[in-house]
Amino acid sequence: MHNGYAVIDLETTGLAPSYGHRVIEIGIVHVTPNGEVEQTFETVVHPGRDLGPVHIHRLRGADMAGAPTFADVAGDLVDRLQGRVVVAHNAAFEARFLHAEFERLGHRSPFGQASTALCTMRLAQEFLPGSGRKLADCCSAYDIELVDAHEALADAHATARLLGAYIDSNRTDPRWATYGERATALRWPGLPRGDRPWVPRRRSAGAQDRTRVDVATDRLPAVDGTVEATLYAAVLDRALSEDLLAASDAEQLAAYADEFGLDAATRAGLHRRYFGDLVEAVWAEGVLTVQDHIQLQRVARLLGVTDDELEHAVHSRQPARMGARSFSAAHQPTPAPVEEAAVELGEGSIVTLTGEMRRSRPEIEADLARLGIRSAPNVTKKTAVLIAADVDSLSGKARKARQYGIPIIEEDVLEAALAATGQGSDR
Repeated sequence: MHNGYAVIDLETTGLAPSYGHRVIEIGIVHVTPNGEVEQTFETVVHPGRDLGPVHIHRLRGADMAGAPTFADVAGDLVDRLQGRVVVAHNAAFEARFLHAEFERLGHRSPFGQASTALCTMRLAQEFLPGSGRKLADCCSAYDIELVDAHEALADAHATARLLGAYIDSNRTDPRWATYGERATALRWPGLPRGDRPWVPRRRSAGAQDRTRVDVATDRLPAVDGTVEATLYAAVLDRALSEDLLAASDAEQLAAYADEFGLDAATRAGLHRRYFGDLVEAVWAEGVLTVQDHIQLQRVARLLGVTDDELEHAVHSRQPARMGARSFSAAHQPTPAPVEEAAVELGEGSIVTLTGEMRRSRPEIEADLARLGIRSAPNVTKKTAVLIAADVDSLSGKARKARQYGIPIIEEDVLEAALAATGQGSDR
């Protein structure tokens, strides 16, 4: 048994430390070997430069008053990471920035190789087959709420809960022990504990405003192909989420592509597929607003997508019921009614439950198990049906089921089916 996990998330001034970008916030969540949250740590970090996209991470110059530098917190950071399995969502990104920050101090971090850290994004390919890359998308499959995205501790806490869900799904997976052994063997730089306290961000009551294009990136599908293609797509996700759509950001993307060994033709193909998926995700709500179109134009320029390719993507993916209208000024479309789908469950089927049922979940799951039907804690493309206390549920599992076209039925429908087989309750 190892010492547990240290789940980390960083907010940064931009995409790439090689372009002078720095860490501006650190969030850490300690998790037991069994996947339970122990304690949390957070601090803003004075980068000694401008703060980048303040409208995204909502950290401003005034928030840096009295904030420690990375050098001030490096010793404490080592103390809170060493001996534990370091975990992050898109661990390659966090590892790259940690390595750069330690190098600035004349030390080498253990993260010269990103594989040293455990990546919940990479694990999603096995625990959530068919899921997208982003943390919000993976969390929704388990009904894990992600609040205050782009705050380091909030993202780290959601990642910690996602890790706990993975562990709970397969406690005997040998990787938990393998990464534990690696963690004890890591050689961390010997740095003294700092005398500067960690300074949490000052939180305001206002919620972060996200563009609909940014929200659409939460629903982008997984990338078919190599690990390097997935890592590059994750960088694209971050660039769009942080509204990093300037020419200099395109240069940083090109640098990442070179680092991942993606040649120009492969990168261009990835850009076209990514942009097509993005347009389709925006159209998923049944409308494309003027603001969406403007934002997509900016994304197209970043990715080298021509105006003709942009318009083809927009028009070829619009829902048929929208007619000839390519986009609308409306902001909140009325969802189309969902037709009840015929559901066939048999031995080997996988179902998921969401919401507060009249009967306890263990009772329902026991009835299903007697029929050879397996209950899963998360929604994936392998899920046959989602059983909900409310078919109009707004839970993450319900959103994921609708995204995948998985039928949603109420408890009463299930109970009637179970009663017909003699397995249901005698209510």
